[in-house]
Amino acid sequence: MSHKVGIIGLGTVGARFVEQFNHHADFELVAAWDPDAAACAAHAADVTIVADAAGVISAADAVYIAVPPLFHGAYVEQCVAARVAIFCEKPLGIDVQESRRLVDLVESSGLPAGVNFVFSAAPSAVELQRRVAGGEIGQIVRGDLRLHFAEWPRAWHAKAQWLRLRDQGGWIREVASHFVFVAQRVLGPLSIDAAMVTHPDGPTGTLCETDALARMSGSDAPLVMIGTSEGIGPDVNDLTVRGTAGSLRIWDWYRLQHTTGGEWTDVVGTDRAQLGADAYAAQLDELSKLLDGTPSSIATFAESLAVQELVEAMLSGVS
Repeated sequence: MSHKVGIIGLGTVGARFVEQFNHHADFELVAAWDPDAAACAAHAADVTIVADAAGVISAADAVYIAVPPLFHGAYVEQCVAARVAIFCEKPLGIDVQESRRLVDLVESSGLPAGVNFVFSAAPSAVELQRRVAGGEIGQIVRGDLRLHFAEWPRAWHAKAQWLRLRDQGGWIREVASHFVFVAQRVLGPLSIDAAMVTHPDGPTGTLCETDALARMSGSDAPLVMIGTSEGIGPDVNDLTVRGTAGSLRIWDWYRLQHTTGGEWTDVVGTDRAQLGADAYAAQLDELSKLLDGTPSSIATFAESLAVQELVEAMLSGVS
């Protein structure tokens, strides 16, 4: 079944999904809009550009909301009012109380709705969960999350400078949230034990974080995060789940590696570009299932809220 989908927001991620939807057999990309006329013009050859968000919603059966998080709520409400399915960018929002209200609204609507956490369907995360659930690394001991960004926002985020500001940006919301999401699927519901987050302009400034430490307790094992930004060197993203019989790690986003005490060995391949393409294709496969009303691994609004609650609690440990 082909789903008529529209996109609100043609920034870095929204633009990427223009290509993804156009190349997936289950979707017909029927409309898109961005408040930036230049962004609309850049994609006019690839999708029908309409006058406003309302035009996207009226043309589509499902809408991908790819604007900054401060604006998610308004478009979610408009989709619910129009009885249109929702695929929302993460984080769900930055105001926890407002997001709780949105979760209630979406759940009571009965509409298909999900949030774009790439580890919902990425082969690295799916295989990690399968192996952990199957007992392949024994009893889980802990999770370790290490992040570093030499430059934030990253070069390919040049048009999304809101990411450098703490009101709705920062790499904890933008990147750490992905790993917290999959950690909750592996370690069980998490709660913050302690957190410390540092900003370059102090506790009352406007710039986003430059380092963070956090410890979270899960029902099965704890998760400890250390993250930093600025300073020369390769970026790091590494979520390691350590067990009594071995360890698994999601490394460089899409690679999954395993060890029983020696060197790390790759599990799902090493071609970064191919693994990324496979992750996006799998995400749209699962989104199609969601829209068909069949079981899907796409993150729910409730799961996204749980991640947001952890992230905002972490960010409240400001210095």
